[in-house]
Amino acid sequence: MSDILLSLKNISTAYGQSQVLWDIDLEIRHGEAMALIGRNGVGKTTLLRAIMGVQPALTGSIDFDNEDVTNLKSHLRARAGVGLVPQGRHIFPHLTVMENLETGLSARGGRGEDKVPDYIFDLFPKLGEVRKRNGGFLSGGEQQQLAIGRALAGAPKLLLLDEPTEGIQPNVVQQIEDALRSIRTELGVSILIVEQYIDFVWRFADSFCAMQQGKIVARDSVAAVSVEEVAHLVRI
Repeated sequence: MSDILLSLKNISTAYGQSQVLWDIDLEIRHGEAMALIGRNGVGKTTLLRAIMGVQPALTGSIDFDNEDVTNLKSHLRARAGVGLVPQGRHIFPHLTVMENLETGLSARGGRGEDKVPDYIFDLFPKLGEVRKRNGGFLSGGEQQQLAIGRALAGAPKLLLLDEPTEGIQPNVVQQIEDALRSIRTELGVSILIVEQYIDFVWRFADSFCAMQQGKIVARDSVAAVSVEEVAHLVRI
């Protein structure tokens, strides 16, 4: 079995006549946590959308778990094992916490039991305490935990996260960091995370890719480059 879980080759995409991504090559290994960094507007979210299948590719190919998913619809990529935690969380405010988590089960597509796994409540104990509360009554930090839990309910092999610390209080940021570390090391889920808070991702990621103007301009191990050096590189 190949060590590579996700492989992007020569991926370009556009919104109408405006091209956003240019010839992106990217590989993520099984069990790897990679940070995708860069200033706002350089294409990071669009790249996640392209991986998820929400934004179609103009050129190139995407292989996931040894399968070509370039033309696969987003819900089929979810069933193949790609989970997305979007920026802004997008939980269902009128559904309870448990009902929100259950919506994530549809992504399993026959992989594993059709029930919300207990480890979600181990990672985020607060969700267990408020499981009957409507999502709209949760704090921002609780909603973020719920969004991550909903993605995990789909049993992903790869978890895509877009700015998970945005607008979150520091104590919850620490809880999310601890959870992501466990998701990677104990559950074996690969992670690709878009994040402006570089110190946060440098504490648990293995590697990084830096983007400028729709292109990847640098990639390396986080151990090889300091936070200060990479912040200067992408001018965050």
